Amino acid sequence: MQPPYNAPATEEAVTRVIAFFESLSPADIGTIGRFYAPQARFKDPFNEVVGVTAIQGIFAHMFEALEQPRFVVTGRVVQGQQCFLTWDFLFAFKDFHMGVTQTVRGASHLVLDEQGLVSLHRDYWDAAEELYEKLPVVGALMRWLKKRANS
Repeated sequence: MQPPYNAPATEEAVTRVIAFFESLSPADIGTIGRFYAPQARFKDPFNEVVGVTAIQGIFAHMFEALEQPRFVVTGRVVQGQQCFLTWDFLFAFKDFHMGVTQTVRGASHLVLDEQGLVSLHRDYWDAAEELYEKLPVVGALMRWLKKRANS
């Protein structure tokens, strides 16, 4: 009995998705449908949406809110029609710490459909440690709370 997926095709699809994310620019937002299924689900610590248009909106907002955002995929594990990617997200805040590059480390769980399109994209990262602690005022409060919790 053959597996219900084509391993080389899945590897190839994951490689295409990684290349897309690592070179993503505002001009590429309209091409997300080449990589995501029409009713794909996306979830991260701030968003939970369904559909290519909604996913495009999330990435468009990223480019509006941040300076020079980019992803660097640091690892990948592919099993069947799903993969787990680890990544660094590099950016600068537009309103705070102008020009200072920030890094958020996280991971994505992707499930691919039979056509090699992403049907589920779930991001995992610690918003408190990776983002809130880097903001003025809120960051100081988060660091104080973390210190108190660890005492």
